[in-house]
Amino acid sequence: MNSPTIANYAEVLTVSERLNVYRHLWNSLAAASLGAVLPLLLCLPAAYVVVRRGWGRRFFFPLVVNLRAIPLIIFALPLYLMYQGVGLLDTRLGLGLILAVVNLPLTMAILVNAVAEIPLEIDEAAAMDGARAGRVLWRIILPLCRPALVTAFIFGFITAWNEFLFGLMLTTTKAVPMTVGASFFFASGGAGVQWGVAAAVIVVAGLPPVVLGLLMYRQIARAMLAGAVKG
Repeated sequence: MNSPTIANYAEVLTVSERLNVYRHLWNSLAAASLGAVLPLLLCLPAAYVVVRRGWGRRFFFPLVVNLRAIPLIIFALPLYLMYQGVGLLDTRLGLGLILAVVNLPLTMAILVNAVAEIPLEIDEAAAMDGARAGRVLWRIILPLCRPALVTAFIFGFITAWNEFLFGLMLTTTKAVPMTVGASFFFASGGAGVQWGVAAAVIVVAGLPPVVLGLLMYRQIARAMLAGAVKG
């Protein structure tokens, strides 16, 4: 039995033609961050309008949430052709945008539920003090939705980080994410695979979302204790 060694990790962290782990990690971090943050910016105002105004409750909200049930592979060819036409192939921006679309249904569902749990009397009290809808949203609803926002961000980031299909389809060299970069070690198959190095790559690729989850778990607990209002 061989003794434990970190030689495989040292090889993974060494930049080579086969794998540039730092570039792949940066690509994944940038694309996953955009894919998690952009849905929050879009879905919080939309959730407020759906819950408080009732606009889109019967059509828009179910449509967005049910997009999650559609197999992503059916968008592969038209999306590739569209990205090719607008110059978004092999870019972090292009990858981040489609990851944001992937995260829209779950983010919308989480935030609609969070806004619905906030008492309407809070909005009415703010309106009596002269606050308009926009001010109520950003100064009152946003802080009270902090636990839901953090939760949606964590789920969105992990989903975007683990996405393989669009990373493989929409990137070639410059914007290749970590999930696709790690798969290069298995491309040759059989005896050509360095299994120790491949296992180390998988561990390195899985660390960022694990660390984020551990860090954000404390943030969720603090936000719930500080911002929860129970009557």
